[in-house]
Amino acid sequence: MPFPTPRCVQSFGLLLLAVAPALSQPADTNAFAARAAQAFMDAQKDFALRGGEASAAWHLGRASYDWAEFATNADQRATVARVGIAACQQLITRDPKSAPGHYYLGMDLGELAEAEAPSVAAYHLIREIEREFKAAVDLDDSFDYGGPLRCLGLLYRDAPGWPISIGSKRKARDYLERAAEVAPDFPENQMNLVESHVQWHEAAEAESAWKKLTALWPRASTKLVGVAWQPSWTDWTARRTAVRADFERTFKKNLVP
Repeated sequence: MPFPTPRCVQSFGLLLLAVAPALSQPADTNAFAARAAQAFMDAQKDFALRGGEASAAWHLGRASYDWAEFATNADQRATVARVGIAACQQLITRDPKSAPGHYYLGMDLGELAEAEAPSVAAYHLIREIEREFKAAVDLDDSFDYGGPLRCLGLLYRDAPGWPISIGSKRKARDYLERAAEVAPDFPENQMNLVESHVQWHEAAEAESAWKKLTALWPRASTKLVGVAWQPSWTDWTARRTAVRADFERTFKKNLVP
């Protein structure tokens, strides 16, 4: 089971495009950051020892993304992201059909774009990110619980539209719905749909997605367990509370708990 990396929206939407405030930090962020930093160092050592084997390469790409999420400044974020980018580029040069390689290359390019925002270079990276996620979708759209579909949908949702960039509500809806079809019991996929429908002022669709999220929550909480999942559950819990408040404020209607 791949280590959970569901938060690609933060890189490609909130900070890259500077259109919304960052999510509030959990009280135990320092502990999460320390684990991510250690995992990054371990992955670097493993990559060096194993001579750049495929799994070691994309594991380093994944660890780079996870650690870059906790970066305290743009320089640190860019430095860490470039480690993952280099490892994943090396992997897909040898194996162009590596879905994890393309997927985590897209994730780390997103972190680099975030570090370089709001420069023109950051916006140019969006096309590269799109290309890598599309490649991952074509190769294995179920990887990381529909991760390539999920991240591509969020990229289309949060990027500016034509002619500035690639943003598209139609494409966002398609890919986010496909992610939920591929991994219907993964909380992030339904969470993204609830948030998107509220953002798009679609009350009925938001309420339907909320009911699915509420139904899967107890099942997921017994399956996605352990230290690795703690940051995800902290994030999901905060977002669930926030989107419920957003729905009720926007549509003047209460949601079931």
